[in-house]
Amino acid sequence: NVLGIEGNGASAETLEQAGIKQTDIFIAVTNQDEVNILSCLLAREYGVKTLIARVKSIEYSGRRAVLSKEKLGIDLLINPEDAVAEEMVKLVRRTGTFDVAEFVEGKIQFLGYRITPESPLCDLTLRELGELKGIYRFVVTAIQRDSSTIIPRGDDTIQAGDRIFVVAHQNDLPAIQYLLEQKEEKRSRRPRAFILGGGHIGLHVAMDLEALGYDVRVIDRDQKRCEQISARLKRALVIHAEGTDIQVLLDEGIATADFFIAATENDESNILCSLLARHHGVRRTLTLVNQPELLNLAPSLGIDACLSPRIAAAGAILKYVRRGQVISIATIEGSNAEVLELAAEPGCQAVGVELAQIHFPEGAIVGAIVRDDSYEIPTGASVIQPGDRVVVFSLPGAVAKVEAFFSAS
Repeated sequence: NVLGIEGNGASAETLEQAGIKQTDIFIAVTNQDEVNILSCLLAREYGVKTLIARVKSIEYSGRRAVLSKEKLGIDLLINPEDAVAEEMVKLVRRTGTFDVAEFVEGKIQFLGYRITPESPLCDLTLRELGELKGIYRFVVTAIQRDSSTIIPRGDDTIQAGDRIFVVAHQNDLPAIQYLLEQKEEKRSRRPRAFILGGGHIGLHVAMDLEALGYDVRVIDRDQKRCEQISARLKRALVIHAEGTDIQVLLDEGIATADFFIAATENDESNILCSLLARHHGVRRTLTLVNQPELLNLAPSLGIDACLSPRIAAAGAILKYVRRGQVISIATIEGSNAEVLELAAEPGCQAVGVELAQIHFPEGAIVGAIVRDDSYEIPTGASVIQPGDRVVVFSLPGAVAKVEAFFSAS
């Protein structure tokens, strides 16, 4: 259902050819900020109601913006680098996870965990895992195995090498971390994070982690950039070195580091340096990856989490565009699957019937139900009421059906 048109997106003639006069939402995501903004301004003149532009320059986004979205008359300015930096900080704060998203003002957490042969969950069926529900309140919403994503049923078995996705309330996370043996080691020192690359993403992550009390060490090959970021940071140590200069990094304490975050513009360098850091004792590695083909490959090499600015920006745009009963949305790294937070409208198919009796869309599963100040990790006997906020994991083919399921229209 996509019509491709070759032409200049900042040209009124091209926009008219594409049907701009009948358009409700205009999204400009080229690599050039000026083209994106100009095309949105043109679309506004044609009466388009919703305008979204991808921008990277600080002149348009962030705290130092000279031209804000309000001044430009654009509904959403999304900076992919800011979006992916925020994802990195969330992952650092959640022990053992490779993916994390928050719903219902942070009360409901969506977390991804890797299953090792030593994991207590390895070789358990979902039915056996369900017997622990009295102690641990969570739902395994999906299992990612090789290149496929499975919505698990009772007979499905969790295997070594799987990546599982869990939905739980924030109050239950300590118990779940204990179950998955993702324990924080007790340390007398602050957690230490090495960040490779002092560009926009690396600096953003360094400033956020510094504010959270982390021992931050930034590595960059460019001396001038090192001087610039050193002036912006308060306590972080800035190291002028190559990411592959392991002796320098060992001298600076990388062997006892808790995190290594590779955030340069070069995917291959990020992956290689992350593997070197892991080899020399870093507990967790987070890697920036732009190329889709490498996004799926890198985790199989032993990297804990791979993040893509493209996917982070897409998730933010989808969250804005698909408002209505969709309150929030997150896309899953390395997969087209999505996690949605929806409001159950009065009269929709989802309300008033036990989940076991509902013909819920195939390829989707309910992870949590929130009602006022209470929450429920659902079972077959759970009943969704009008106005409930429901977190749902969905494969690509079921997303539209899930949205329709929670809509009364």
